[in-house]
This record gives sequence, C-alpha cells and structure tokens, in this order.
Amino acid sequence: MTSTDNSIQPLSPDLWTKYGEHLPCGFMVFNPVNDEIIAVNNVLADLLSKNKTELVRQKVSSLFKNNFNQLLLFTQEVLEKDTAWTDSLTYEFASKTVQLEILARCINEPSETVILALIQDASELKTLRDQQEAQRYFLSGLGHWNQTTQVFQEFERENQLLLDAAGEGIYGVDVNGLTTFINPAVERILGYTAAELAGKNMHVMIHHSFKNGDHFDARDCPIYEAFRDGVVHSVEQDVFWSKSGQPVYVDYTSTPIRDNGEIIGAVIVFRDVSQKINDQKNLIAALEEVERLKNRLEQENAYLLEEINSEFNHQQIIGTSLAIQKVIQQIELVAPTDATVLITGESGTGKELIARAIHESSTRRDRPLIRVNCAAIPSDLFESEFFGHIKGAFTGATADRAGRFELADGGTIFLDEVGEIPLHLQSKLLRVLQEQQFERIGDAKTRITDVRIIAATNKNLQQLVAAGLFREDLYFRLNVFPLASPSLRDRIDDIPLLTHHFLKKVCTKINKELLELPIGEVEKLKSYNWPGNIRELENIIERQVILATGNKLRFPDFQQAPSIQGKSSPAKVDILSEEAVREFERVNTQNALTHCNGKVFGSDGAAQLLGIKATTLISRIKKWGLNDD
Repeated sequence: MTSTDNSIQPLSPDLWTKYGEHLPCGFMVFNPVNDEIIAVNNVLADLLSKNKTELVRQKVSSLFKNNFNQLLLFTQEVLEKDTAWTDSLTYEFASKTVQLEILARCINEPSETVILALIQDASELKTLRDQQEAQRYFLSGLGHWNQTTQVFQEFERENQLLLDAAGEGIYGVDVNGLTTFINPAVERILGYTAAELAGKNMHVMIHHSFKNGDHFDARDCPIYEAFRDGVVHSVEQDVFWSKSGQPVYVDYTSTPIRDNGEIIGAVIVFRDVSQKINDQKNLIAALEEVERLKNRLEQENAYLLEEINSEFNHQQIIGTSLAIQKVIQQIELVAPTDATVLITGESGTGKELIARAIHESSTRRDRPLIRVNCAAIPSDLFESEFFGHIKGAFTGATADRAGRFELADGGTIFLDEVGEIPLHLQSKLLRVLQEQQFERIGDAKTRITDVRIIAATNKNLQQLVAAGLFREDLYFRLNVFPLASPSLRDRIDDIPLLTHHFLKKVCTKINKELLELPIGEVEKLKSYNWPGNIRELENIIERQVILATGNKLRFPDFQQAPSIQGKSSPAKVDILSEEAVREFERVNTQNALTHCNGKVFGSDGAAQLLGIKATTLISRIKKWGLNDD
C-alpha cells in the first residue's frame, strides 16, 4: 500500500460538538494553554443554565473563577497523567451552587493540545449510586422478583444469618408501611415479638409521636418519604416507641427497595443511641457546671483580691485595754456559732476587723468572707449585687452573674453600713435571712444558700426603725448577738501599741527607716479625743512620717474637737434632717476635691483630707455624680 500523508488534522469545534451531543453527560473540550473553550454539548449547557454560544465564548478560568486554584491543579494533573478525575470543582449561578464530578483526558494533536472533560452533577450521581448500592445489596443473587412478598421473603431467607447476628434493629415494610419482617434485635430493643408486629403498620406501632409526645403524621415520615422519592433517608436522634410506651432514641436509615424499577417498600436499619444521648446530656450538664464553678471562682477571686488590697486585711486586733479585751472575749464566744452578729460603733473603730476576726475563728474559715459596702452601691444595683442576675435581665446584663450571697455560700457575708440598704429591698434581705433562699434577677429558679450574716453600722438602727426608715423585723433578725466596737476614746491605753504598730507599717510601706517615738509625743496622742478614731490615728501617723525630716516622729499640737462623750449644751442647736446631712456631706466632698485639684489618692489627696478610704470616696463621686477632674 502506497504511503500517504496521514497526519491527524485537529477536529473542528463543529465536529467536537457533533460527537459530544451523543453523550448522556456534560461534555467540554478546552485548550488549557489558551484558556479557551472549544466545544460543549447541550447537556452541559443545561447543567450550567447557559446556552452553548455563551459557554464557547467564555474562558475556562472565568467559568470556575471561584475554584481557580483547584482548576489549575486538576489541569496540571491531566496534562501530566493524560487522565484524571475530580469532585472538587463547583459552579455557581444565581444563588445556587452545583457540585461537579469531572473525568478528563488529555488529547495531544499535532497542532494543539486539548482536554476533553465529561462533567456531571455530583448530587445526581450520588443519588444514582445510593440507589444502585441499595439495589445491589438487597437484590444481588435473588433474581427477578414478581411480587413484593416474594422479594422480602427471599431477602429474609437469604440474609437470615445476618439478620439474626446483627446488633442493629432491621425490619422491612411494604409501600403501605406494613411490616414484612423484623430481626431479633428489633424484639430486644422495642420489646415487641415478631408476631405482634407482623403485618402491622410500623409507623402506627413504633413511630407515631415526636419526642415531646405530639402526633407524628405518616405523611411527614422520612421512612414513607423513601417510597415517594426513591432516595435513602438517614435520620439521627429520632425516637421509636417501645411496647412499654417508653421512647427509645435511635439513628436510622431507610433504604427504598425496587423490583423491575418499581419501588415496593423499604428496609430500615436502626441503632439504639439512648445511652449516647444520656452521655451527651450528662457531658453538657457537667460542662455547664464546670463553667458555672469557673465563673463563680473568677468572681470570688475578684472579690477576694479586693479584700487583699483593703485597709484592714491581714491585721490583728491590737490592744490590752479592758474595752478591747471585752471585744475579744465576745468574739471567742460567738465565733464558733452561726449566730448573726450586729457590730455597732462609730466610723473608723475597726468594725470590719472585728468581722474578719469572727470569720477566721469560725468553722467557715475555709470559705470566703464576702464584704458588701452597702453605702457604695447605687440603689438600683442593690438587688443585682446581692442576688445576681441572668443574661438579658436588664440593659447591660451581657452575661449571667452570681450575687454576693451566692458567692458567700458556705462562708460569711459581711454587710458593712447595713443601715444604708433601701427600705424597699430590706424585705428581700429579710427573706434570705429567714429562708436562706433567693432568685437572681430575671430568673425563676430559686437558689438555696448557706451563709452566716455579720452586719455593721455606725447608725442607731433603733432610731431608724422609729423613723420608719428600717424594718423592725429585719433589725431583730440582725441583732441576734450585738457587739459594740469601742471608740478610741474608750481605749486610750491602747494608743501606744496602736501607734507603734502603724509607725512600723507606714515606714515599711514608704521604705523609710523606722523613726523613734518620744514619750512626750505619745502623750499628745493620748490627750486628743479622736473623733475619727483609729482611722484618724493611722492617717495622722502616715502624714507625719512623710513630713518627718529627722529620725524622730513629731506631732503638732492637736486642736481639740468637742467631746462626743460630753453632755450636750443646753444652748439652742440646729438639727439637720437626713436630706440636709446628705447634702452637707456631698458639698463637703466636692469642696475637698476642689481643694485637692481633683486628686483622690495619696498623702495630699481628697480621701486622706476627708479621713476616708479612697475606694469609699470614688463610690461617693459616682453616687453623687461629682466632678473630680
């Protein structure tokens, strides 16, 4: 045969399209070098919702612009291996995304290299594979069935060993939902015998209700849905109902069965997952409890850190006077009990120190002492501070928060300046004292707490009761064991001990060598009547240590204030109302801030000038809206 030039000429786009139209799947030919689509068929155009002319005009990269990296890797694989398959490419149009399966081959022609790709909808292929798998599994080797009963009988006979040994429940139903067979696991899990379920409507028998007991219509049942759409349905954490009427949590798969292409029923395989559900619930509950304890511990630490930094923390009651020895004796008597203690006394006498001594000497010492400064809490936040709140209970409640009573559970709560609690909230406090129960704001759950109450006040609560400003029943609840904190005027003999203690403390604090304390200077201190009590003594010592230029501590001559113990003068005096007193206190605080140029802390700050804690002053600034700039 004579040799002729038989080099292969590249196929034209029309010829590619002509051959491609005979294929049952999407078809595309493209030049990977020029990024050019050469030909497509109508099946691909329909799949991508475009006409063929539009597709041929497009670049391959623009068609898969959202998957460019995957397209590049796939193209390289085809060029290197001649053939490749992928399901990583998607095509997006409108609001729809189509997952694609692509089988491609590289064709090297003399004039160009092209890639021929067969493209199909991955979801449609999955459906076909599932159906074929079901058919293969249930119908393989059983021949061609003519009747539904013969199909299920043959299935049951051929798979008897499998059905008997399976741990999962397996049963068959026809298109009417009537039972054709069940395996022993169904009897064990649901409590029915095979005879009780044979020929019965399984939906009515075991799948009739939702988890909450509401009726479950068979028209909405995924098992029945398999009869209509021919698709395998898998459901997790549904319920079947046992013979005893108890719900059994199950995961199940309903696989449609066909005979001669016609759906004749389904086989359902289910697993009892009740234990898994219970384990999940227990795990969630445990995690919630861990989170609750974590939050509580964080809040306890925040409160305890505040106490570590407080003025009286880690100090001991100092003194040998009869007045202070009486206090110590009372502490030793009441501390081992759970009795409520009401500490009274002037401001600055160390009421909080007494409360701490009671707590540390009690059986509750291993749990926290939670202090609440009732005078520093705005009235609208009292309830939240005391009892806590849940997320969303009010504006700003962005998370659940435990209150002071909840944090003090098992320990002691110290209500400082208890006379400042608003009258309308005193009844809620009384309930906690009486019943040891409370609710967080916004929460219907009643919580129980075991706390010991220690209260303190510098006011005469009996007078407040008489004036209608304090509940009488609350007063009696608090005044179980009254304990008076003596003023410094009543314990003059303790001034030398207190002075030496504060002198060491201040010198250590400011890193200064310990100063000598002449006897004459101590006598100056003993001759003063101390209207500010121990707090005033400590402030004066700190100020003089800072001002000292030598190695000795000196005090100026004190200007005596009128004796609080002395008889009041018969001369006419102006009596201020509570409102006037508060206004005077507010104006006096503003004057102190102005005098100190808005400075709160330090030796020349307003707090020291007023003889109060800086934290107390900050609380007053916020409470009264003072300008501390």
